[in-house]
Amino acid sequence: MVDWINSEITRAYERATKAGEARLAREPHAAKAHYDARKARLVVELTNSVILMLPPKLLQGLESASAAQLSKVQIAPLGTGLHWEALDADLGIAELASGIFGKKTWMSELARQAGSRTSARKATSSRENGRRGGRPRLRKSS
Repeated sequence: MVDWINSEITRAYERATKAGEARLAREPHAAKAHYDARKARLVVELTNSVILMLPPKLLQGLESASAAQLSKVQIAPLGTGLHWEALDADLGIAELASGIFGKKTWMSELARQAGSRTSARKATSSRENGRRGGRPRLRKSS
């Protein structure tokens, strides 16, 4: 009985290992990462030749880091994430490539701040819209 359980566990482990290796082979992961102080951007080169350039102020855990701290970026062993030891910050490559820069509350705060931005163009557009009677009413589809 014990031998059968051990062989089942071994087969399950081998299947999981093959599935993980296949996923790593087909999904891009980080090949290189560095902080470009001149452009104030985190630069991540993926295995599919895509290069991500991200402003640290948008990334959870990096928003107030110094250039010296940001330059100490480490790539996770399988290339699936980035780590900053001194900042105790970790970011996933898949999430960064998808535009997810932190936890849900962090992303909500970024969206709230972006929506509260004002500009001359936004003010002009708002005034024009007001003169026309405001936002158009939604029409119910029949």
